[in-house]
Order: sequence, then C-alpha cells, then structure tokens
Amino acid sequence: MVISLPVVEEFGGELAALGWVGGLLVAGSLATGDYLPGVSDLDLVALVDGPVDAARQAMLATLHRRVDASSGSGLHLGCVYVDTATALDVQVRHPTWTHGQLVQRILSGITRAELVRHGYAIFGPAPCDVFPPMSPDDVRAAARAELTGYWTWAARRPWLWLDPVIADLGLTSMARGRHALGGGELLTKTEAIRQAEAPAWLIDQLAARRRGEKVSSPRLRTALIAWRDARRTVAGARKDRER
Repeated sequence: MVISLPVVEEFGGELAALGWVGGLLVAGSLATGDYLPGVSDLDLVALVDGPVDAARQAMLATLHRRVDASSGSGLHLGCVYVDTATALDVQVRHPTWTHGQLVQRILSGITRAELVRHGYAIFGPAPCDVFPPMSPDDVRAAARAELTGYWTWAARRPWLWLDPVIADLGLTSMARGRHALGGGELLTKTEAIRQAEAPAWLIDQLAARRRGEKVSSPRLRTALIAWRDARRTVAGARKDRER
C-alpha cells in the first residue's frame, strides 16, 4: 500500500535539489500500511552518491531542523543516509536524523526487510533494485540480531524500563521479535500490540496510545511487566542463536 504524504514528497524534492542524493525510500509503518499521523514515526532512507562528510552532514542537519519546525512539525520524520557504495554492508554506520539530532547508526536488518518487502521510492530506484531479497531465514537473523543486541543490553538495565516510552516500545518489539523468529515474517506495531505478553488491561491501554489517545498506565507495574517480558524473550533469542 502506497500512502502519499505531502511532507515526504516535499522533503524528497529538497533532497533531490542537493544534487548528491540519488533516491528517497520509504520504510517503517508508512511502508507497511500501519502509519498513524502524529503517532507513528516517518522512517525514510536516502541513497547518497558518495560519503556524507562533515559539510554534507551540516547541510542535512539544517534541512531537517527547518522541516521539523515547519511542515514536519510533530511528525517525527527521520532519515538514514546510505552511501550507495556501502549499502550492502550491514555493519556500516550511516548518518541518521532521528528525534532532533544526527547520529551514526547501521541500517538494521529489519529495516532492510521492510524496504524490500513493503517499501517504495519517492524518487530514485526501487528498494529491491538496491538491496537484496530478505528470505524468512534472513528475517529471523535480523530479529535475532536486534534481540541479542540492543534489547539484551536494555534487559540488563531494569531502571530503563521506568520510562513509559521504553516500556511500550519493549512490549511491542518483543512481540515483533518472537513473531519474526517463529515464522520469518514481519509484524506491524498494531498487530504486535494484540500479541504482547501483557495483561488485557495493559494491551487495551497500549492500543489506545497507538490510536493517539492520552492514556497512561501504572508506571512501576508496566515497567516490571515489560522488563520481565524482555528478559524472557532475549533469553530465548540467545538460546536460538546457540543452536
């Protein structure tokens, strides 16, 4: 399903005008058809001709700040800038605009799977012309990498889960991770809420927040539920890796 958003089209036009960005691809919930305005992030991937050096990074930061303050206000527009020469190297870190700052991150296996299975181009080549196909085993490997990487790190730090954002993200990410490990398929955030390992009352509250409603959950109780779920799930992923 291709969803057209004016801010993404406008942003694509500004990137194309730079002269060294050869494409803009859509991933995440906008690609999978699970996008909710003001709730979902806008996950984009730009294809760059050559390295994104300090001068280019400064240009991108200025552009993003302008977009975030105008047409993209409140829309959480993020973008990974991938040098096409290193696009196939899953270990390379790329300049990434996220939540108001430019950081260095890899283009994760899950994002790559979203791109080749559901993504589309605003301009430039189609995702499947840039990235290789992702088989069910590839999706399992990508999910395993996330669970045994960042989420294992987070599960060892119980105080992090007192942040309601981390607790919500953890519950949905664990459900998505288990689903991917089990069947090699992607799961949207909305579907993941239905499969979360949580009491019915918390699932209802997660679903309400996903719809954009201002609903809060008991902070300590929710943190404990989410943290325990993460510990169980990452332990299972580590065992799966050792098989």
